Amino acid sequence: MTTDKAMTNDKRLAGQGSFFGRRKGKALRPHQADLFETLLPRLRVDPARPCDLAALFPRKLDGYVLEIGFGGGEHLVREATAHPHLGFVGVEPFINGMAKMLAEIERQGIDNVRLHTQDAGLLLPWFPDASLDIVYLLYPDPWPKTRHHKRRFVSDETVAQFARILKPGGEFRFASDIDHYSAWTLERLLRSPAFTFAARAASDWTTPWSNWQSTRYEAKALREGRKPCYLTFRRNDP
Repeated sequence: MTTDKAMTNDKRLAGQGSFFGRRKGKALRPHQADLFETLLPRLRVDPARPCDLAALFPRKLDGYVLEIGFGGGEHLVREATAHPHLGFVGVEPFINGMAKMLAEIERQGIDNVRLHTQDAGLLLPWFPDASLDIVYLLYPDPWPKTRHHKRRFVSDETVAQFARILKPGGEFRFASDIDHYSAWTLERLLRSPAFTFAARAASDWTTPWSNWQSTRYEAKALREGRKPCYLTFRRNDP
């Protein structure tokens, strides 16, 4: 519904904090806990300090990508290793997911990933205008109950932030196995004049991006009979 009520339900200011999920699962193994003390401080993004993306990384890079809620980090690791010329900022408040990501960064010697351990809504205002090439939001919590829809990360306010931080021609890429959340996202992006929906055929909705490899969460959804939906929205020239 594109109504004033729907717009009101989206009122969640980016930067106020909007993470409602579980932050910790099973106890960390000793080495995982050690990585939080030794490796994470070197990779952590601090939104309290001015943003200088180039200064975050040890070498010159050609562009920057944000992944919101990277889970166990499979997609982020593959993208970072496949595109060493790009810098990646990954966001994941779930401690056990962050622990897996830190272990892979250490194991593979990845130097083009930086990490944020808190709510992504606190980080979006930190990025400069037109600074990112891609923003990924893959399989976010759908908050299926109507009374919880306001907790969904995609809102008119976050869409406005995506529009601000993406370069002209940059992309917001969204994936979900929950039809209602895909429709919710499509509605909010379509009513933004800053974005163009990239799909040209019905098959585009079910076709993942180039070189896509399924995550564990997606594999589980497929086993349980849920079909993934992939949406791409391109940032228009101002």
